[in-house]
Amino acid sequence: MSRQGEPSGRNADPMTAGTVRATGGCLCGAVRYEVRGPLRPVVACHCTQCRRMTGHFLAATAARDGDLGLTCAATLKWYSASPHARRGFCSTCGSTLFWRGNGRDYVAIAAGSIDGPTGLKLVQHIYTADKGDYYELDDGAPQSATGLPPVCQDWSDGT
Repeated sequence: MSRQGEPSGRNADPMTAGTVRATGGCLCGAVRYEVRGPLRPVVACHCTQCRRMTGHFLAATAARDGDLGLTCAATLKWYSASPHARRGFCSTCGSTLFWRGNGRDYVAIAAGSIDGPTGLKLVQHIYTADKGDYYELDDGAPQSATGLPPVCQDWSDGT
């Protein structure tokens, strides 16, 4: 996605290239998207910013640049929570939708915003040193006290 929220990247027009892997959007329906390409396994981020933005922690998959296309984005707004990343949300209903790190070749997508079954699995917890004290991490997924070491699983094309 470009700075204005428009699709960009390796596919000239992601809305015409490939099969739709997933669709999703915000609570009120004013922001809708399609993913045409693989999705990364879900990573749970427990950093203070994600906890404040979502009210808990952010469980997110990701799509590579050019594989995410917006089909309706009139109320999509971006907030620069730090000099390193922006967070996309619906300005009408407040739904958290995207995280875009500067210099990254992907856009993280809030897993809960995807329509229907995803076939994805939570594979990792990051920034666990910042997690809330009111819950435990006991699902057996690997944990990192700081950032995101490489996810060692292939991105899924849904097949």
